[in-house]
Amino acid sequence: MRHPSRSLAAVAACGLLIAAGLAEAAGKAPGHLKKGARAAGAEARYSDSGPEPLLAKVFDAIEGNQLDLAMQQTEMLIKAYPNFRLAHLVMGDLLLARSRPLMSFGEGGGSASGDKIADLRDEAIVRLKGYRTKPPADYVPRYLLQMHPEQKHAVVVDTQKSRLYLYQNDQGTPRFVADYYITQGKLGADKAREGDKKTPIGVYHVTSSLPRKKLTDFYGSGAFPINYPNEWDKRQGRNGHGIWLHGTPSDTFSRPPRASDGCVVLANQDLDSLSKSLQIGLTPVIISNSIEWLSLDDWQSERSSLLKNVEEWRQDWESRNVDQYARHYSHKFKADGHGYKDWIEQKRKVNAGKSWIKVGTGNISMFRNPGKEEHVVVTFEQDYRSSNLSGQMKKRQYWIKESGRWKIVFEGAA
Repeated sequence: MRHPSRSLAAVAACGLLIAAGLAEAAGKAPGHLKKGARAAGAEARYSDSGPEPLLAKVFDAIEGNQLDLAMQQTEMLIKAYPNFRLAHLVMGDLLLARSRPLMSFGEGGGSASGDKIADLRDEAIVRLKGYRTKPPADYVPRYLLQMHPEQKHAVVVDTQKSRLYLYQNDQGTPRFVADYYITQGKLGADKAREGDKKTPIGVYHVTSSLPRKKLTDFYGSGAFPINYPNEWDKRQGRNGHGIWLHGTPSDTFSRPPRASDGCVVLANQDLDSLSKSLQIGLTPVIISNSIEWLSLDDWQSERSSLLKNVEEWRQDWESRNVDQYARHYSHKFKADGHGYKDWIEQKRKVNAGKSWIKVGTGNISMFRNPGKEEHVVVTFEQDYRSSNLSGQMKKRQYWIKESGRWKIVFEGAA
C-alpha cells in the first residue's frame, strides 16, 4: 500500500468532513427547548432505528484511523441494507484509500455525479445528526397539547433534521416511541402552491391508506395521504394536493434529504413499521421546520390554559349570554359563509327561541401549529341539546392568539 499513514489520515479527513457538520448538534439539545435549558436528568438519547447505529460506528472508526474496523463495519452495514447507496459509497472510499490518499468525501464513487455525491454526503450528515441528538427523555414536542383517548399515536416531522418522530398516547401524555430518517420536498418546506416542490408546514391528519398493489413501484410499500390543504391553508390561499407519507422504489433503500415533490418519504421498512401505528382519520401528522420542545411541566401549563379556554367557551354557549359567547370569537372569524358580525347575530336570533342549552365536548384533541402563524387546532365530539333542537357532530375549531387571548377564527365539521 502506498503511503499507508497518509491514506489513513486522508480517510480520517473524509470522515471529519461529515463530523464537522455534527459538531454543534452533538453538544446541544435538538431543536429549540423552551426557556433555553434542559431539566435535570434530561439527557439526549441515541436513536436505535435503521442503519444509523452502524453508520455511526463506521465514521467513529474512520475518525479514529481504524481502517480495517471501518471496513468491517461497512461490510456489516451493506449486508444489513443491501440497497443503501451511502454505505456503498463509503465502501468505495475505503477501498480507494488503500491505494492513494483521499482529499474529499465520495472519491470512491466511481462514475457517480457530483450532485449525487453531495446528496449522499447530506444524507450522512442528517442521519448522524438525528442519531446523536435524539430529544431529551422528559421533553415533548410543543405541538402535541392533547390527544384524545382513541388517538393512539401522533407523528411529528422535523424537516430541517429530515427526521420523523412517533409518539404514543400514554393516558394523555406523549411518550416517545421511535424516530426515522425522512426525505422532504426538493425545494424545502412551507408549501404554498401547486407544483412548488415543497413540503407543507402545519397540523394534518392521515386520511386514507393506499396499499402497494394500487400504486406504482415509485411509492414503495404503500402511501398514506394527509389532508393538505387544511382549512387554515385554504384561508391563507395555499393550494396543491397529493401530499403523502410513502415509501421508496424497490431498488432504493432511501432518497436524499431533499428529493420529493413535497411528500414525506421513508424507507420501506420504516414505513411498514410506522404504518402499524397510523389510524385513518385519527392520527395527527404535524410537520415543522424545526421542532420546539417543552418540558412536561411547561407542556402541562399550556395544555391546561387551552382547555380552560375551551371550557369557558362551552359554558358561555350554555349560558345563552351572546355577549359572553362572542368574546371567544375573533373579528377575523369566518365559517359557512358567515363573518364575525353575521355569526353573532345569527346566534342571537337562535338563542332567543330557546329556554335552555346544554353542550357536551368529548374526546378533545388539541394540536398547536408549528409554523410562524400561531394557532391551535381543536377537535372534539359535540353533543348539543336545547329546548327545541338536539344533535351530535365532530367539530373542528382553529384558535388564534389576539391581544394575549385565545379566540376562535374558524369552526366547522371535522
